[in-house]
Amino acid sequence: MRRYAITHTTTYEYSNWVSSSYGRGYLTPRDTADQKLIDHGVTVDPQAADFALSRDSYGNSQLYFHVTEPHCTLVVTGTSTVEVDPHAPDPKSLAQPWEKAIPDGTTRESVAAIEFMLDLDPPEITPDVRAYAATSFTPGRPIGEAVAELNHRIFTDFTYESGATNVSTRVAEVLRDRSGVCQDFARLAVACLRSVGLASRYVSGYLATDPPPGKERMVGVDATHAWADVRIGPEAWVGFDPTNDQFVDERYVVVAWGRDYADVPPLRGVIYTEADSSTIHVSVDVAPLNPIGSHA
Repeated sequence: MRRYAITHTTTYEYSNWVSSSYGRGYLTPRDTADQKLIDHGVTVDPQAADFALSRDSYGNSQLYFHVTEPHCTLVVTGTSTVEVDPHAPDPKSLAQPWEKAIPDGTTRESVAAIEFMLDLDPPEITPDVRAYAATSFTPGRPIGEAVAELNHRIFTDFTYESGATNVSTRVAEVLRDRSGVCQDFARLAVACLRSVGLASRYVSGYLATDPPPGKERMVGVDATHAWADVRIGPEAWVGFDPTNDQFVDERYVVVAWGRDYADVPPLRGVIYTEADSSTIHVSVDVAPLNPIGSHA
């Protein structure tokens, strides 16, 4: 088991006074079979006149705040302590033909999973996406092999390039330009899986990065991360990360999942201001703590 202290700070700077700021987002890690949320808190500076936490339709914890005090700087900080168990997918589930994992709608669980098979609006599953996925998902192939190959192909075929895309970039554009960031690669993977009929979720969270040997940890230089989940059987999902060509393990902290990035952004909002410019700075730190039962 690994334990992490996570600090996620978002700072907005405006060129003029903001009279009112509404925000929503996802900063609270989930409780799952492999992950336990020990504690969590969110602070908003200036202090919010209205603040609430609630559950969305996918069971994620979402926050809402409204700042009414005039401000030129807004800082939102989420802090969490999380325990993550080492986990591995069931070898038997990974060995089955991928077609066997397609939800059949005969149980409540498989009916719920069907939502994650459906394309988005506007559609993201194009003929090019279907063709890209079909290379890995040949008839009867074990789902573990097919997913691993798709994961590796995205990792090798695409270039990680910060700034090459934005939140409005379509999957077809990412496939055409062969570049993007983790959110783009996760969205492409999800679209590929759905194109062959599998249920897939977009996952937002954090990835603990260990420093190179002999180097000190640098505080605040981590970032939010994104990857994909695929349903491999009843109540069984496995996560994989095409940005790093690996299956999800105890280094990954799940914050929220949905059908797409738009369902679970870390923060978004509306402001009332005459400012003509603004900047945003995000600092994320995922600090490993002593394992349970160990000593400093």
